[in-house]
Amino acid sequence: MRRLITAAATALVGAALAVGAAMGIVALLDATPEQPNTPLISYETASAGS
Repeated sequence: MRRLITAAATALVGAALAVGAAMGIVALLDATPEQPNTPLISYETASAGS
């Protein structure tokens, strides 16, 4: 019975660590500023009358 409790506690601690790590990674990704959506190349449009 003691081994079962130890195994269950180990599994719970492992699951809690995994969830905490995942939430930490998401928090780090949300902390980065968003990049401006500007094109690297822009083409000049010719007027229709030329």
